[in-house]
Amino acid sequence: MSRKYNIAVVGASGAVGEEIFRILEERNFPVGEILPLASASSAGEEIECCGRRFKIEELTVESFEGRDIDIAFFSAGGGVSAQYARYAVEAGAVVIDNTSHFRMNPEVPLVVPEVNPEDIRLWRETGIIANPNCSTIQMVLALKPLYDLYGGIKRVDVATYQATSGAGKKGMEELVMQMKDFFAFKLDESEHEAFLHQIALNVIPHIDTPQPGGYTREEMKMVNETNKIMHAEIAVSATCVRVPVLRSHSEAVTVTFADDVEVDVEKCRLALSEFPDVEVMDDLEHGIYPMPITATDTDITFVGRIRRDLFAPNILHMWVVADQIRVGAATNAVRIAEKWIEEEEV
Repeated sequence: MSRKYNIAVVGASGAVGEEIFRILEERNFPVGEILPLASASSAGEEIECCGRRFKIEELTVESFEGRDIDIAFFSAGGGVSAQYARYAVEAGAVVIDNTSHFRMNPEVPLVVPEVNPEDIRLWRETGIIANPNCSTIQMVLALKPLYDLYGGIKRVDVATYQATSGAGKKGMEELVMQMKDFFAFKLDESEHEAFLHQIALNVIPHIDTPQPGGYTREEMKMVNETNKIMHAEIAVSATCVRVPVLRSHSEAVTVTFADDVEVDVEKCRLALSEFPDVEVMDDLEHGIYPMPITATDTDITFVGRIRRDLFAPNILHMWVVADQIRVGAATNAVRIAEKWIEEEEV
Protein backbone atom coordinates (compact mmCIF):
# COMPACT_ATOMS: atom_id res chain seq x y z
CA MET A 1 0.00 0.00 0.00
CA SER A 2 1.71 3.12 -1.26
CA ARG A 3 -0.26 5.84 0.50
CA LYS A 4 -2.49 6.57 3.46
CA TYR A 5 -6.28 6.72 3.31
CA ASN A 6 -8.63 9.05 5.12
CA ILE A 7 -11.31 7.13 6.98
CA ALA A 8 -14.79 8.02 8.23
CA VAL A 9 -16.67 5.75 10.63
CA VAL A 10 -20.41 6.35 10.95
CA GLY A 11 -21.63 4.82 14.20
CA ALA A 12 -18.29 5.52 15.84
CA SER A 13 -19.63 5.04 19.36
CA GLY A 14 -21.38 1.73 18.68
CA ALA A 15 -20.06 -1.79 19.23
CA VAL A 16 -19.07 -2.34 15.58
CA GLY A 17 -17.69 1.17 15.17
CA GLU A 18 -15.47 0.78 18.21
CA GLU A 19 -14.26 -2.57 16.87
CA ILE A 20 -13.40 -1.05 13.50
CA PHE A 21 -11.00 1.35 15.19
CA ARG A 22 -9.33 -1.56 17.02
CA ILE A 23 -8.97 -3.60 13.85
CA LEU A 24 -7.59 -0.71 11.79
CA GLU A 25 -4.85 -0.41 14.37
CA GLU A 26 -4.23 -4.15 14.76
CA ARG A 27 -3.91 -4.71 11.02
CA ASN A 28 -1.64 -1.68 10.47
CA PHE A 29 -4.15 -0.26 8.03
CA PRO A 30 -2.71 2.75 6.14
CA VAL A 31 -4.77 5.30 8.04
CA GLY A 32 -4.43 8.99 7.26
CA GLU A 33 -7.04 11.14 8.97
CA ILE A 34 -10.03 9.71 10.84
CA LEU A 35 -13.49 11.26 10.98
CA PRO A 36 -15.65 9.60 13.68
CA LEU A 37 -19.36 10.32 13.20
CA ALA A 38 -22.37 9.46 15.34
CA SER A 39 -25.63 10.89 16.62
CA ALA A 40 -25.84 14.18 18.49
CA SER A 41 -25.87 12.32 21.81
CA SER A 42 -22.32 11.01 21.21
CA ALA A 43 -20.89 14.16 19.63
CA GLY A 44 -17.94 15.51 21.59
CA GLU A 45 -16.82 12.13 22.91
CA GLU A 46 -13.34 10.98 21.92
CA ILE A 47 -12.07 7.77 20.33
CA GLU A 48 -8.49 6.57 20.15
CA CYS A 49 -6.96 4.91 17.11
CA CYS A 50 -3.42 4.43 15.84
CA GLY A 51 -1.94 6.36 18.76
CA ARG A 52 -4.09 9.45 18.18
CA ARG A 53 -7.31 10.79 19.63
CA PHE A 54 -10.22 12.03 17.54
CA LYS A 55 -13.39 13.82 18.61
CA ILE A 56 -16.72 12.36 17.48
CA GLU A 57 -18.78 14.73 15.34
CA GLU A 58 -22.51 14.70 14.79
CA LEU A 59 -23.49 13.10 11.47
CA THR A 60 -25.18 15.58 9.13
CA VAL A 61 -25.63 15.91 5.38
CA GLU A 62 -22.60 18.23 5.35
CA SER A 63 -20.29 15.91 7.30
CA PHE A 64 -18.34 14.69 4.26
CA GLU A 65 -18.05 17.97 2.39
CA GLY A 66 -14.46 19.07 1.92
CA ARG A 67 -13.08 16.30 4.19
CA ASP A 68 -11.35 14.28 1.45
CA ILE A 69 -12.61 10.96 2.81
CA ASP A 70 -11.45 7.89 0.86
CA ILE A 71 -13.34 5.15 2.74
CA ALA A 72 -16.50 5.57 4.81
CA PHE A 73 -17.58 2.69 7.06
CA PHE A 74 -21.29 2.83 7.93
CA SER A 75 -22.38 0.92 11.04
CA ALA A 76 -25.27 2.91 12.47
CA GLY A 77 -28.37 1.14 11.19
CA GLY A 78 -30.10 0.79 7.85
CA GLY A 79 -32.05 4.02 8.17
CA VAL A 80 -28.87 6.02 8.67
CA SER A 81 -27.21 4.37 5.66
CA ALA A 82 -30.28 5.00 3.53
CA GLN A 83 -30.24 8.69 4.42
CA TYR A 84 -26.54 9.54 4.51
CA ALA A 85 -24.49 7.07 2.44
CA ARG A 86 -25.11 8.98 -0.78
CA TYR A 87 -23.52 12.10 0.67
CA ALA A 88 -20.32 10.19 1.36
CA VAL A 89 -20.33 8.81 -2.19
CA GLU A 90 -21.00 12.25 -3.67
CA ALA A 91 -18.01 13.56 -1.71
CA GLY A 92 -15.77 10.95 -3.36
CA ALA A 93 -15.64 8.15 -0.77
CA VAL A 94 -16.30 4.46 -1.25
CA VAL A 95 -18.91 3.39 1.29
CA ILE A 96 -18.53 0.04 3.04
CA ASP A 97 -21.93 -0.50 4.61
CA ASN A 98 -22.44 -2.84 7.56
CA THR A 99 -26.23 -2.58 7.55
CA SER A 100 -28.81 -4.57 5.64
CA HIS A 101 -30.00 -1.62 3.57
CA PHE A 102 -28.00 -2.20 0.36
CA ARG A 103 -27.28 -5.93 0.57
CA MET A 104 -29.84 -7.18 -1.92
CA ASN A 105 -29.56 -4.22 -4.28
CA PRO A 106 -28.48 -5.91 -7.53
CA GLU A 107 -26.13 -3.02 -8.35
CA VAL A 108 -24.30 -3.21 -4.99
CA PRO A 109 -21.67 -5.94 -4.47
CA LEU A 110 -22.14 -8.05 -1.35
CA VAL A 111 -18.70 -9.22 -0.34
CA VAL A 112 -16.84 -11.67 1.86
CA PRO A 113 -13.28 -11.13 0.59
CA GLU A 114 -12.16 -14.75 1.02
CA VAL A 115 -15.21 -15.97 -0.94
CA ASN A 116 -15.98 -13.45 -3.72
CA PRO A 117 -13.22 -10.79 -3.82
CA GLU A 118 -13.79 -10.23 -7.53
CA ASP A 119 -17.13 -8.58 -6.79
CA ILE A 120 -15.39 -5.63 -5.13
CA ARG A 121 -14.63 -4.35 -8.64
CA LEU A 122 -18.35 -3.62 -9.09
CA TRP A 123 -18.26 -0.84 -6.49
CA ARG A 124 -18.10 1.86 -9.15
CA GLU A 125 -21.74 1.24 -10.09
CA THR A 126 -22.98 2.91 -6.91
CA GLY A 127 -19.89 3.76 -4.84
CA ILE A 128 -21.06 1.27 -2.22
CA ILE A 129 -19.92 -2.19 -1.09
CA ALA A 130 -22.25 -4.06 1.26
CA ASN A 131 -21.10 -6.14 4.22
CA PRO A 132 -23.26 -9.27 4.64
CA ASN A 133 -25.20 -10.33 7.71
CA CYS A 134 -22.93 -11.67 10.47
CA SER A 135 -24.41 -15.17 10.44
CA THR A 136 -24.12 -15.37 6.67
CA ILE A 137 -20.45 -14.37 6.68
CA GLN A 138 -19.25 -17.15 8.95
CA MET A 139 -21.40 -19.72 7.20
CA VAL A 140 -20.19 -18.93 3.67
CA LEU A 141 -16.58 -18.97 4.90
CA ALA A 142 -17.17 -22.61 5.85
CA LEU A 143 -19.27 -23.43 2.78
CA LYS A 144 -16.96 -22.05 0.08
CA PRO A 145 -14.12 -24.63 0.40
CA LEU A 146 -16.68 -27.45 0.45
CA TYR A 147 -18.49 -25.98 -2.55
CA ASP A 148 -15.20 -25.94 -4.45
CA LEU A 149 -14.27 -29.45 -3.27
CA TYR A 150 -17.42 -31.09 -4.62
CA GLY A 151 -18.30 -28.71 -7.43
CA GLY A 152 -21.41 -27.31 -5.84
CA ILE A 153 -23.87 -27.56 -2.96
CA LYS A 154 -27.47 -28.65 -3.32
CA ARG A 155 -28.91 -27.58 0.03
CA VAL A 156 -27.94 -26.05 3.38
CA ASP A 157 -29.91 -26.33 6.61
CA VAL A 158 -28.67 -24.19 9.48
CA ALA A 159 -29.69 -23.48 13.06
CA THR A 160 -27.95 -20.49 14.59
CA TYR A 161 -27.12 -19.83 18.24
CA GLN A 162 -26.67 -16.06 18.20
CA ALA A 163 -25.05 -14.05 20.98
CA THR A 164 -26.69 -11.05 22.60
CA SER A 165 -24.05 -8.74 21.14
CA GLY A 166 -25.83 -9.24 17.83
CA ALA A 167 -28.32 -6.76 19.25
CA GLY A 168 -25.55 -4.30 20.11
CA LYS A 169 -24.44 -2.99 23.46
CA LYS A 170 -28.01 -2.94 24.74
CA GLY A 171 -28.32 -6.67 24.15
CA MET A 172 -25.20 -7.50 26.14
CA GLU A 173 -26.14 -5.10 28.93
CA GLU A 174 -29.58 -6.66 29.19
CA LEU A 175 -28.16 -10.16 29.64
CA VAL A 176 -25.73 -8.96 32.31
CA MET A 177 -28.46 -7.04 34.13
CA GLN A 178 -30.83 -10.00 34.12
CA MET A 179 -28.15 -12.36 35.42
CA LYS A 180 -27.43 -9.94 38.26
CA ASP A 181 -31.14 -9.86 39.02
CA PHE A 182 -31.22 -13.66 39.00
CA PHE A 183 -28.51 -13.93 41.66
CA ALA A 184 -30.26 -11.23 43.66
CA PHE A 185 -33.52 -13.24 43.40
CA LYS A 186 -35.10 -10.39 41.43
CA LEU A 187 -35.29 -11.92 37.97
CA ASP A 188 -39.11 -11.72 37.99
CA GLU A 189 -38.74 -7.97 38.29
CA SER A 190 -36.11 -7.67 35.55
CA GLU A 191 -37.09 -5.68 32.46
CA HIS A 192 -36.38 -6.55 28.84
CA GLU A 193 -36.17 -4.05 25.99
CA ALA A 194 -33.49 -5.37 23.64
CA PHE A 195 -35.30 -8.71 23.25
CA LEU A 196 -38.93 -9.72 23.05
CA HIS A 197 -38.54 -12.05 26.04
CA GLN A 198 -36.18 -12.57 28.96
CA ILE A 199 -32.82 -13.72 27.58
CA ALA A 200 -31.09 -14.81 30.81
CA LEU A 201 -31.42 -18.60 31.28
CA ASN A 202 -33.50 -18.74 28.13
CA VAL A 203 -33.29 -19.11 24.33
CA ILE A 204 -35.48 -17.15 21.94
CA PRO A 205 -36.22 -18.69 18.50
CA HIS A 206 -37.08 -15.31 17.03
CA ILE A 207 -34.60 -12.77 15.61
CA ASP A 208 -35.86 -9.80 13.59
CA THR A 209 -39.34 -9.38 12.16
CA PRO A 210 -41.65 -12.17 10.94
CA GLN A 211 -41.84 -12.73 7.19
CA PRO A 212 -44.28 -14.64 4.97
CA GLY A 213 -44.01 -18.41 5.23
CA GLY A 214 -43.17 -18.47 8.94
CA TYR A 215 -39.54 -17.34 8.61
CA THR A 216 -37.98 -14.24 10.13
CA ARG A 217 -36.11 -11.47 8.36
CA GLU A 218 -32.83 -12.70 9.89
CA GLU A 219 -33.45 -16.17 8.47
CA MET A 220 -34.29 -14.83 5.03
CA LYS A 221 -31.07 -12.79 5.05
CA MET A 222 -29.12 -16.04 5.29
CA VAL A 223 -31.13 -17.54 2.42
CA ASN A 224 -30.81 -14.64 0.01
CA GLU A 225 -27.32 -13.38 0.90
CA THR A 226 -25.71 -16.83 0.65
CA ASN A 227 -26.79 -17.21 -2.95
CA LYS A 228 -25.80 -13.66 -3.92
CA ILE A 229 -22.31 -14.01 -2.42
CA MET A 230 -21.65 -17.46 -3.86
CA HIS A 231 -23.28 -16.78 -7.24
CA ALA A 232 -25.18 -20.02 -6.88
CA GLU A 233 -28.67 -21.42 -6.49
CA ILE A 234 -28.53 -23.23 -3.17
CA ALA A 235 -31.65 -24.20 -1.22
CA VAL A 236 -31.08 -22.68 2.23
CA SER A 237 -33.29 -23.03 5.29
CA ALA A 238 -32.39 -21.25 8.52
CA THR A 239 -33.69 -21.17 12.08
CA CYS A 240 -32.14 -18.26 13.97
CA VAL A 241 -32.09 -18.40 17.75
CA ARG A 242 -30.90 -15.88 20.35
CA VAL A 243 -28.99 -17.49 23.22
CA PRO A 244 -27.67 -16.12 26.55
CA VAL A 245 -24.08 -15.71 25.36
CA LEU A 246 -22.34 -12.33 25.35
CA ARG A 247 -20.34 -12.64 22.15
CA SER A 248 -19.73 -14.94 19.14
CA HIS A 249 -22.34 -16.76 17.11
CA SER A 250 -22.49 -20.54 16.68
CA GLU A 251 -24.16 -22.46 13.87
CA ALA A 252 -25.13 -26.09 13.34
CA VAL A 253 -24.83 -26.49 9.58
CA THR A 254 -26.00 -29.42 7.45
CA VAL A 255 -24.73 -29.44 3.86
CA THR A 256 -26.31 -31.59 1.18
CA PHE A 257 -24.25 -32.17 -1.96
CA ALA A 258 -25.32 -33.67 -5.28
CA ASP A 259 -26.88 -37.14 -5.11
CA ASP A 260 -23.80 -38.83 -6.59
CA VAL A 261 -21.36 -37.32 -4.03
CA GLU A 262 -19.91 -39.52 -1.29
CA VAL A 263 -18.59 -37.21 1.41
CA ASP A 264 -15.02 -37.85 2.53
CA VAL A 265 -14.70 -36.29 5.97
CA GLU A 266 -10.91 -36.11 5.89
CA LYS A 267 -10.94 -34.31 2.55
CA CYS A 268 -13.50 -31.88 3.97
CA ARG A 269 -11.33 -31.21 7.01
CA LEU A 270 -8.33 -30.58 4.78
CA ALA A 271 -10.24 -28.24 2.46
CA LEU A 272 -11.56 -26.26 5.42
CA SER A 273 -8.18 -26.07 7.17
CA GLU A 274 -6.48 -24.78 4.02
CA PHE A 275 -9.06 -22.04 3.42
CA PRO A 276 -8.07 -18.48 4.44
CA ASP A 277 -9.18 -17.39 7.92
CA VAL A 278 -10.81 -20.76 8.72
CA GLU A 279 -9.47 -23.09 11.40
CA VAL A 280 -10.55 -26.67 12.10
CA MET A 281 -10.94 -27.75 15.75
CA ASP A 282 -12.31 -31.26 15.57
CA ASP A 283 -11.36 -33.91 18.13
CA LEU A 284 -14.53 -35.00 19.89
CA GLU A 285 -12.83 -37.71 21.96
CA HIS A 286 -10.64 -35.09 23.65
CA GLY A 287 -13.33 -32.44 23.93
CA ILE A 288 -11.84 -30.24 21.23
CA TYR A 289 -14.35 -28.24 19.21
CA PRO A 290 -15.09 -24.53 18.80
CA MET A 291 -17.24 -22.64 21.29
CA PRO A 292 -18.16 -18.96 21.59
CA ILE A 293 -15.39 -18.47 24.13
CA THR A 294 -12.94 -19.92 21.58
CA ALA A 295 -13.82 -17.42 18.88
CA THR A 296 -14.33 -14.27 20.93
CA ASP A 297 -11.94 -11.46 20.05
CA THR A 298 -10.42 -13.36 17.11
CA ASP A 299 -10.66 -12.97 13.33
CA ILE A 300 -10.99 -16.70 12.66
CA THR A 301 -14.02 -18.78 11.70
CA PHE A 302 -13.72 -22.07 13.60
CA VAL A 303 -15.21 -25.34 12.38
CA GLY A 304 -15.65 -28.59 14.30
CA ARG A 305 -17.95 -31.59 14.80
CA ILE A 306 -17.39 -32.45 11.13
CA ARG A 307 -19.13 -35.71 10.32
CA ARG A 308 -20.93 -37.53 7.52
CA ASP A 309 -24.62 -38.16 7.89
CA LEU A 310 -25.55 -41.59 9.24
CA PHE A 311 -28.11 -42.29 6.50
CA ALA A 312 -27.11 -40.26 3.41
CA PRO A 313 -23.51 -40.32 2.10
CA ASN A 314 -23.94 -36.96 0.33
CA ILE A 315 -24.70 -35.04 3.55
CA LEU A 316 -22.16 -33.41 5.89
CA HIS A 317 -22.78 -31.90 9.33
CA MET A 318 -20.53 -29.30 10.99
CA TRP A 319 -20.43 -26.74 13.79
CA VAL A 320 -19.27 -23.22 12.89
CA VAL A 321 -18.33 -20.48 15.39
CA ALA A 322 -17.06 -16.92 14.90
CA ASP A 323 -16.96 -13.59 16.68
CA GLN A 324 -19.80 -11.83 14.91
CA ILE A 325 -18.67 -8.32 15.89
CA ARG A 326 -15.29 -8.94 14.23
CA VAL A 327 -15.60 -11.67 11.58
CA GLY A 328 -19.29 -10.92 11.10
CA ALA A 329 -18.96 -7.16 10.84
CA ALA A 330 -15.89 -5.03 11.62
CA THR A 331 -13.11 -7.35 10.43
CA ASN A 332 -14.95 -8.25 7.24
CA ALA A 333 -15.48 -4.54 6.54
CA VAL A 334 -11.79 -3.77 7.02
CA ARG A 335 -10.82 -6.78 4.88
CA ILE A 336 -13.09 -5.37 2.14
CA ALA A 337 -11.29 -2.04 2.45
CA GLU A 338 -7.91 -3.76 2.14
CA LYS A 339 -9.00 -5.61 -1.00
CA TRP A 340 -10.48 -2.41 -2.40
CA ILE A 341 -7.11 -0.69 -1.92
CA GLU A 342 -5.33 -3.58 -3.66
CA GLU A 343 -7.65 -3.14 -6.66
CA GLU A 344 -7.20 0.63 -6.70
CA GLU A 345 -3.42 0.49 -6.47
CA VAL A 346 -2.90 -2.07 -9.25
